[in-house]
Amino acid sequence: MQPGFSLRPDGLYAGGGTRHARASWTLLLAGAFAALAMVLSAVGLYGVVAYAVLQRTRELGIRMALGARQAQVLGLVLGRYLGLTACGLLIGLGLAAATSRGLTHLLSGVRPTDPLMYVAVAVVLLAVAVLAVLLPARRAARVSPAVALRAD
Repeated sequence: MQPGFSLRPDGLYAGGGTRHARASWTLLLAGAFAALAMVLSAVGLYGVVAYAVLQRTRELGIRMALGARQAQVLGLVLGRYLGLTACGLLIGLGLAAATSRGLTHLLSGVRPTDPLMYVAVAVVLLAVAVLAVLLPARRAARVSPAVALRAD
């Protein structure tokens, strides 16, 4: 322990406990908002991508009627929307890296450009995008071409 600082029974440091408690509260609040932002991003990404794939049900039905296999249709849809998601991730990660230096005072134990955090966020959002594309695309590819052509 440093001279002039003793641990009090309530867990605060004497001679600076209020500042330490305020910093801990700020970090907890920032972490909660970060988690909320991640959940909202994942839900929004899922909603937008799933809706975009569902809008292509008629097109996918036509492709199936013309002889495309289910694997080809899934590959086409996955390639299209995962490519868009990758572009969005690159733009978002670039903007995050550019603006994270302004949040240095809120970070504790993490550098503003910590590659592990950037990779973790990218992996979670990419996994959400894969699910968002795969589930509706599989459903659309299983639909009978006659039913898909009548849908509107």
